[in-house]
Amino acid sequence: MPTHPLLKPALRRGWRDLETVQFGVAEAHAVVLGPVGSATAAFLTLLDGTRGRELLRHEARRIGLPEGRADAFIERLAAAGLLDTSTGGGPGSEELRRRGPAMERLRSDHATLSVIERRPGGALRRLAARRACRVQVRGAGRTGAMIAALLAGAGVGRVDVLDGGRVEPWEVAPGGHPPEAVGERRADSARRVARRAAPGRPPRPRRRAASEAAEPAAEELGPEPPLALVIGAPRDGLAVHAPDPAAWADLVMAGVPHLYAGVVEGTAVVGPLVLPGLTACAGCAERGRAVRDPAWPRLLAQWRSGTPRQVPPCDLALAATVAGLATAHALALLDGAVPASAGTRWEASLPYLEWRSRASRPHPDCPCGAAPAHTGTAHPSEDSPAHDTMTA
Repeated sequence: MPTHPLLKPALRRGWRDLETVQFGVAEAHAVVLGPVGSATAAFLTLLDGTRGRELLRHEARRIGLPEGRADAFIERLAAAGLLDTSTGGGPGSEELRRRGPAMERLRSDHATLSVIERRPGGALRRLAARRACRVQVRGAGRTGAMIAALLAGAGVGRVDVLDGGRVEPWEVAPGGHPPEAVGERRADSARRVARRAAPGRPPRPRRRAASEAAEPAAEELGPEPPLALVIGAPRDGLAVHAPDPAAWADLVMAGVPHLYAGVVEGTAVVGPLVLPGLTACAGCAERGRAVRDPAWPRLLAQWRSGTPRQVPPCDLALAATVAGLATAHALALLDGAVPASAGTRWEASLPYLEWRSRASRPHPDCPCGAAPAHTGTAHPSEDSPAHDTMTA
């Protein structure tokens, strides 16, 4: 139970009638509380995080609440997910509180997490957990660079970026590669973008020779945390629409969750999120597609072996949409939820941008091991829309 209870500021309050108060506007997180008498309504105004429990008991007696009613009401509010706390939360939370400017940058993210996290102090614990996470982005084109920046800006502590080649003029995007990065190495530019977006600076690495690794030494930053997630955002949209199982086998073997995101021609693609051993991997998807469409392996071989397009289609607004949605799904996973992209690919195509979901089933012949864990629940095929609209 919180020592300094605070009614969650992110939830707007409104009175439905003289004895019923509603917290929250959106139906997904709104809570209706009643009956609320005049003394109880006055007590609500005292829950601003500045008073401890003993002082609140004293104030409750002063405004006419019966003995014990204050504690019971606080417990009721906490059970309804309406209370936060201005203290506590463990060492990670305390460290974030001490990082004043960095915490100010994350205030809006903290407010959002407080809406979905029912436990008092849970929002700050989630932010602290993000800061301890390590996420890798494979691909630093238009979409990948924006994803790296969004992850870092949302408080993910370590964002690695892998890619080759140099930034092309058509890869410049707001929130991604800046115009002055044209000609620079893609991975270096994307890392720089992520560092600038991050709230607060990481520990300063020691000086090293140019031949040494560009990343800070492990002994200076503490033990390297394991990868919590890899986001595949290759510049070639085909590699998102039909990922090559061999390119992702290392993650399946290591049990590392990975999420595909990108733009193929005029279609935005987010997912599937692969949870190794639980949901279908790239190998499952490829095998299943070959069963449904016998011509698919022949087409795929031609597309993968053909001359790469010099300028791949990647609409700016579509790339930004993918980056935002992919980051939101990634953060949901890091925060402990299983987002709607798990085992499912979300697509939206220009010009109408109607979101569709396509389920990907574990394949019994795939060595990833997901098929035995599959419950057998009926899903539509990957080629058939499961829903007409995107669910939050």
